[in-house]
Amino acid sequence: MANTLVKNDLHIIFHVKTTSPCIDVDTLPLLFKYIGGIINHRNGMALEIGGMPDHIHILTALPKTVCLADYVRDIKAGSSKWIKMQGEHYKMFEWQEGYGAFSVSPSVLDKTVEYIRNQAEHHKKRTFAEEYKQFLDAYHIDYDERYLFND
Repeated sequence: MANTLVKNDLHIIFHVKTTSPCIDVDTLPLLFKYIGGIINHRNGMALEIGGMPDHIHILTALPKTVCLADYVRDIKAGSSKWIKMQGEHYKMFEWQEGYGAFSVSPSVLDKTVEYIRNQAEHHKKRTFAEEYKQFLDAYHIDYDERYLFND
């Protein structure tokens, strides 16, 4: 083939380290915008970014020239550095080491966008741990619950 044509839409989820301060509600929109900038800089496309004070959801089109681990590393490192500059409260901020990344079919992109936008409402009914385990189960990902949420 003469061209490399790729469409990899991913739903990425990661959590604040348990020993770290959570992100203030007022800071979240600024963080989402900053993460969008990191994604654009890596030639990705941020389709939706949202979350809660203790975790982030990113719907993104992964660039064809970047591996997922490097992409997530850059997002987490860049956003962590930015958060630490937002005040003394965030001096010890860290993301947990791991993350979840789930492929998203074009037929459910709109549904995924709405899911990310409605995180506050969603978490009135379900904890982050319950939500995350639902994703792992839906994608048939094996995990050992003893180590799932360890920092």
